[in-house]
Amino acid sequence: MFPIIPAASAADSGNQEGIFGFGNDGNDVSMTNLVSNAGVVATDVTGVGTVRYYLGACEYGGDKGIFGFGNRTSGGQSAITNLVSNTGVVASDQAATTGTARYIGGACGYGEDKGIFGFGYTPYVGVTNLVSNAGVVASDTAAVGTARFAMGACEYGSDKGIFGFGTTGSNVSTTNLVSNAGVVATDTAGVGTARRALAACGFGGDQGIFGFGWTASLVDITNLVSNAGVVASDVSGVGTVRQGLAACEYGGDKALFGYGSGLSTTNLVSNTGVVATDTAGVGTARASLAACSFN
Repeated sequence: MFPIIPAASAADSGNQEGIFGFGNDGNDVSMTNLVSNAGVVATDVTGVGTVRYYLGACEYGGDKGIFGFGNRTSGGQSAITNLVSNTGVVASDQAATTGTARYIGGACGYGEDKGIFGFGYTPYVGVTNLVSNAGVVASDTAAVGTARFAMGACEYGSDKGIFGFGTTGSNVSTTNLVSNAGVVATDTAGVGTARRALAACGFGGDQGIFGFGWTASLVDITNLVSNAGVVASDVSGVGTVRQGLAACEYGGDKALFGYGSGLSTTNLVSNTGVVATDTAGVGTARASLAACSFN
């Protein structure tokens, strides 16, 4: 008789640790802050790579990450990328850059071991760039969906992704689903308060959450994403209102919103999508940074 092998739990599926990186604290920076598998944010790690802000980040390879694109106060829009090892070490700039240089787009994982950067400002674009399971960024894929920037993006359903919200000049709540082959779908009518400069990440193994941002003022509302990619209506906010923050998974099935609006405050998200009150900040307070999980 063959032994019964239990199914892998969400906590066994990777996404154990996270990393926040880059941003602007009055000056462009490249420092990073690691997140433990218990959701504890560490002090600053000296930056590696070109300083910049309004960049994106996502996982690839099942246990690694990549920071990409962004803006430089001195140098303008970029397509620079920096790989993150499965121990959270950030590499120097990749020699080759691929794709339209831009900033304030979104990024998320898909297909369990790949990633995608999409949308952004150069001005407004809707192009996407796939990231292979070796961290290689592909050339532009023609835009699908409304060109916009300052949106969030996250995984859902364990192997798919979603871009959502942002601005076209006016705030929107439009979403675009990403298949497990990296194909971006046309617009889905928005649900929830239209806003920009928010963050998003996965939780619970197969769900996602969008949170915080700017409407006509700072907000802390959140919107859950089901394992079928359906965005739920607004959940009343918890935590300090802010914009330009980032978010990542940790502990296999939980999430963390952090930084934004010149703060270092964080808010933990349970494996059922409940956002906790503020945790005192660790690391340099800043905004317009990016985050992803690894390991």
